[in-house]
Amino acid sequence: MNTEEKGHLHPITQTIREIYSIFAGMGFAIAEGPELETDFYNFDALNVPKDHPARDMQDTFWTKSDGRLLRTHTSPVQIRYMKEHKPPFRILVPGKVFRNEATDATHEAQFHQVEALYVDKNVSLAHLKGTLETMFKKLFGDDVEIRFRPSFFPFTEPSVEVDMKRKGKWLEMGGAGMVHPNVLRSAGVDPDVWQGYAFGFGIDRIMMLKTGADDVRLSYDGDLRFVNQF
Repeated sequence: MNTEEKGHLHPITQTIREIYSIFAGMGFAIAEGPELETDFYNFDALNVPKDHPARDMQDTFWTKSDGRLLRTHTSPVQIRYMKEHKPPFRILVPGKVFRNEATDATHEAQFHQVEALYVDKNVSLAHLKGTLETMFKKLFGDDVEIRFRPSFFPFTEPSVEVDMKRKGKWLEMGGAGMVHPNVLRSAGVDPDVWQGYAFGFGIDRIMMLKTGADDVRLSYDGDLRFVNQF
């Protein structure tokens, strides 16, 4: 008689797989890239100015040997993909990212992010909102609402903060917007012909909302009592 207990998928893994499934149903391909990046792909190609505070040691882990860095977002994968493929395309980019910041219940130096990029002719914010509504309704139920608030990011224009209303409360979920023409140009895509939207969200935050976990550090301390709940 086999008395061995089956293992459990980590809740982060479960969340990633659920997001995969949602976007596969909308025709998105999965794209991946290196976690150790160059300054060009992580900042320059994304229209981030040389004097932007995100480049400082306080926010970025730099290597001493060759000046590369641990990626601070998964956006460099979008640049790499655009350079290697001809539009139109729609991709989902999940992965680990790293930021040199203090650790607390809602922040970790290493966390998981998911971004999406859709480039085609005549893409608009309406397409972006429809995609996000589909995503959040499938993740959290048909009763959720989303709203856009004006914001600023170097790589999108216009840029918006995305909020989700769940159980009567508005929650900030992440950033989005129309891909900045400079970003398209840096990847060899003509912005006079093609437009696109992009967004990015923290997978850890989505997992916490789905599971009720109140401390992101539970995902990384290796305690099986947390994992085995799911």
